[in-house]
Amino acid sequence: MTALDGLACEKLFTITAPEGKPIAVPVAVEDGSDPYLRLDPAGHRAYYEQHGYVVWRGLVDDARCGEAKAAFVREVKPYSGFLYRQASGNPERHVLTEGGHVLNSILNVQDLDASRFPSFRAASLAVITDRRLQAAVESLLGERGVLVQSMYFEGNPSTWAHQDTYYLDSADIGRMVGAWIALEDIEPGAGRFYVYPRSHRIDMARNGGDFDIAFHHDRYKRLVLDLIQSHGLECHAPALRRGDVMFWNSRTIHGSLPTVQPRASRSSLTAHFIPASRPFLQYQTIEKPLRLREVNGIPVNHPKDQNRRVNRVVMFIETRIPDAFRLGKRLAIKLLTS
Repeated sequence: MTALDGLACEKLFTITAPEGKPIAVPVAVEDGSDPYLRLDPAGHRAYYEQHGYVVWRGLVDDARCGEAKAAFVREVKPYSGFLYRQASGNPERHVLTEGGHVLNSILNVQDLDASRFPSFRAASLAVITDRRLQAAVESLLGERGVLVQSMYFEGNPSTWAHQDTYYLDSADIGRMVGAWIALEDIEPGAGRFYVYPRSHRIDMARNGGDFDIAFHHDRYKRLVLDLIQSHGLECHAPALRRGDVMFWNSRTIHGSLPTVQPRASRSSLTAHFIPASRPFLQYQTIEKPLRLREVNGIPVNHPKDQNRRVNRVVMFIETRIPDAFRLGKRLAIKLLTS
């Protein structure tokens, strides 16, 4: 039996938080003491408003989650071509972890070519447009939600502590809701999703100037860590079972813990929703038009739908002259946010 196996026999697992402190996270959900299991819909909203996040247990059907994960392994993982990725926003080939999991997560599953990935696209959309999930989103927003962005994770990119609002939000800052949907039981060392409760109440410097994420990203990352320490915030990484959903506010500091169990995957879908009545905002400055189509009764943004020939041509060009595209993107962000 390995040391990790021994730790898994305990109820808590020790790991390092982003600010460098050791923290103890639960290995699994304890049904008798779990605070989220006792919440009704009104309780979920009250908890979310107070803490900036909430976990909704068993929200998505177990079989539906399994179908999305299986379709990824069957259709997406063997693919050797380029796909848009979450961290860079650029088309890239798969990068694998030492455990053989796809590290660079897929950006906007709704934009994938339906002829190449028919089952995965349909199964993933079935999860993020699930009626129970959408009802939960509506209860947190106070109105119908619009899905503006999605992602699929298998490996763990170890995301730094950040707020989504610096990148995307509702035009009413803090009105966007993120949803992290576990497609499998997430091991404590696989890269657990973490949050800093009540961090959504902290006023941070706006995007721009010394904290311009296009050209001063490291300063922004340092600012977040300094705020965590100065406000005495504590990192929480709840255990999530397949079908559980963690919702968080766009102003809530969050990310993913380091991987210390490299053989364990963290298969999951992430979706971001804004109120239907409000515009979509990028970099806290730019009102971005949405390319909406209804999927299972839900408005879904399709910014680079690969079912359209023009978008396939754009991706082809991006893969041939990537440096020029990336520089142009950074300069455009700088110009529009200055």
